[in-house]
Amino acid sequence: MNLVTTYDDMSDARHNWTKDEILAIYNKPLMELLYEAATVHRQHHDPNTVQVSTLLSIKTGGCPEDCGYCPQAARYHTDIEGNDLMAVSQVKAQALRAKASGSSRVCMGAAWRNVKDGPEFEQVLEMVRTINKLDMEVCCTLGMITENQAKRLAEAGLYAYNHNLDTSEDYYKDVISTRAFEDRLDTIENVRKSNVTVCSGGIIGMGEALEDRAGMLVALTSLNPQPESVPINALVAVEGTPMEDIEPVSIWDMIRMVATTRIVMPETQVRLSAGRTEMSREGQAMCFFAGANSIFAGDKLLTTPNPDVNEDMAMFKMLGLNPQKPFTKVAQPKTVEAADSQLQPLGEKPKWSRPGHTIERNENAKQKAKIVE
Repeated sequence: MNLVTTYDDMSDARHNWTKDEILAIYNKPLMELLYEAATVHRQHHDPNTVQVSTLLSIKTGGCPEDCGYCPQAARYHTDIEGNDLMAVSQVKAQALRAKASGSSRVCMGAAWRNVKDGPEFEQVLEMVRTINKLDMEVCCTLGMITENQAKRLAEAGLYAYNHNLDTSEDYYKDVISTRAFEDRLDTIENVRKSNVTVCSGGIIGMGEALEDRAGMLVALTSLNPQPESVPINALVAVEGTPMEDIEPVSIWDMIRMVATTRIVMPETQVRLSAGRTEMSREGQAMCFFAGANSIFAGDKLLTTPNPDVNEDMAMFKMLGLNPQKPFTKVAQPKTVEAADSQLQPLGEKPKWSRPGHTIERNENAKQKAKIVE
């Protein structure tokens, strides 16, 4: 019996996976699943190399969205200390520190619903230029963006743009009511009109069914090309958010999700993201074996806890893993200085959707926050 699906080259990445097919992979006996995932992983990646990325919150808190998992939503009471947009010099100092500790990518996150043309976006563009000139990959997650904004980021030297689907289209309406699933896809499409790579994944453990995990992978694999990076996050339940009482997802669910993602997206970097503080080294090792080849280092992932970078480097040494060098997968983009830019802000005011439905647990958390205040 042939347990392993073979993939000969990038053109073999499938874009027509069905939910039933993905569920069948996810639910395989664990040893068969691990064997298939590890085999696919070795066909397309160095199994002993893992990228180390540093996630930096350049603007924290005050987000107008109602994402049920997020402590940065202004409507919930989570004791998150907000801050205005960081200075370029601060970001450069953090990037140099990350580079010295072994990171090859800096991911900058701002708690915005969408990018707005103006001084703050110009400041972010300068951050991108600065970090790219340090010979580090630069990723941004800034909310929804237009085609022109994506091209301006590309011109500045952006390597990747992160915009997670979060979950399946069916379950999305139970997590977020302030934007639609289609907005997520439209933003990814706008990024694809530039030369910036796409980073898009989701979160498991938010109360979704297995069918929703498969549905998210259907949506991701249907993208053509598939995302170059797919973060797999485990929910970190933060007090004050609507999902504060959800029990942590099991390590076996994480291993199965990583393995399944690796099989259906063979060329993609699978990023073992939020929730690693709840995972043992043995659990993380099994995720690496199953195809995860990227982690986020540093004491925080935006606002939630993360293992110390020294602990990660000790784990790498124990497992014989090497940090991936920057620009291994895609060549370094060139930076165009602001004075030489061929693109101008258009002052766009796109009509990103507001679905208008309500989510009971989100509303309850909002009312609870008002009482606390």
